[in-house]
Amino acid sequence: MDHFKTILRHQYDIEAVDVIPQQGGWSALAYKVNSDQHSYFLKVYEKSRASTPKWTALIEKYVPIIQWLSRETRLQGKLPVPLLTRNAAYKHEDDMGIYQLFAYIEGKTIGSQPLNSMQVRQLAEIIAELHLYGEEIPVSTSAIKEDFLIPFAEQFREMLNDDIHRLPDDVNEIVKPFANILATRMNDLEMIAEELRGSEVIMKLCHTDIHNWNLMQSGQELILIDWEGLKLAPVEADLMFLVEQPFLEEFMATYRKTHINYVVNRRALEFYQIRRRLEDICELLEQLLFDEQEEKDRVETIGHLKGELSKLIGG
Repeated sequence: MDHFKTILRHQYDIEAVDVIPQQGGWSALAYKVNSDQHSYFLKVYEKSRASTPKWTALIEKYVPIIQWLSRETRLQGKLPVPLLTRNAAYKHEDDMGIYQLFAYIEGKTIGSQPLNSMQVRQLAEIIAELHLYGEEIPVSTSAIKEDFLIPFAEQFREMLNDDIHRLPDDVNEIVKPFANILATRMNDLEMIAEELRGSEVIMKLCHTDIHNWNLMQSGQELILIDWEGLKLAPVEADLMFLVEQPFLEEFMATYRKTHINYVVNRRALEFYQIRRRLEDICELLEQLLFDEQEEKDRVETIGHLKGELSKLIGG
């Protein structure tokens, strides 16, 4: 932890008393930082992870939008905003990782708990507010605009074909029965993407990663965290996470108070549902191929992979 304390001292002028590991997420490690005056949340994207470039490439582009949302909209207090370094940078970077620091949120992640009615309503209010804003905002959104490209497609096909023999035997046995359906889904995805690129679909700001592990209850407020995936996109990029939830009707009743005439774009919804599943599978295979994982983490990754592959059968 001395390395982190040095970063905090030199980059943020914070004298850390202790740095305590927290439960991290898919993209990064997490730590609670205590100083004599305040507590902070340190997010560490390890450069040893194959997925880190994906999550960190657009930090300079999306953080100004988060700052604007927090300052100018009803989302103030409902999303975490990174603290700037002493040089007014949105992140610090060294050979080991990329670091972001936030004020510590006193509260609990929703995690495996179901949302109650108040939380569903608050989530709907957050997403409805977010979806009011598009490329007209006074901060550039061009770098985060949806282009319906599938950047992992080539690597995905390589892993299913040329690289499949490089997978450990136990992983190979899990993946092989799904090779044909994975290839079919990728072909479907590319066809829908081409269709959407030729359409005049309306785009709004979207979080693109809405699930209970990205929701925190702090006092009476629900807070949506982890904004690395912020995009200017069809709103189905967010609503795809909610269509199979038991509270969908309750959510949409609140959402439609703001977006009265909303009608689902079925092709956009299908695009995001397929792309998310294939992208998750690709990242899991990437971890098993390229990341150095302890046995416990490897077993967990294989479990996630099995779960995602099994969902392919149902669509």
